[in-house]
Amino acid sequence: MTEENFEPELLTVTDENGENHVLEILCNMDFNDKTYYLFVPANIDEMDPEDPDYGYIILQAEYEGDDEVFFSIEDDEELNNVYDMFMALLEEEESEEEEA
Repeated sequence: MTEENFEPELLTVTDENGENHVLEILCNMDFNDKTYYLFVPANIDEMDPEDPDYGYIILQAEYEGDDEVFFSIEDDEELNNVYDMFMALLEEEESEEEEA
């Protein structure tokens, strides 16, 4: 069995307050003609689980010209549906890894 070096794919996003956040991209998917990304903070291993920024972050992506821009999902039902789909996707990937 060989061990692979895994370099996480990182992205820096700027929030509405002008603060930069470095996020690790876990996966993305297209659903209902929209693109969604699942992230975690890049420093999640160093974070307190009680920190409000701890955990998964789901953002919708849209292109403005050549730039990909990320938005929060305002609709709770849409957010819950996308979250459930990401969790199913991660669970499927995990079971495939266990079988390999």
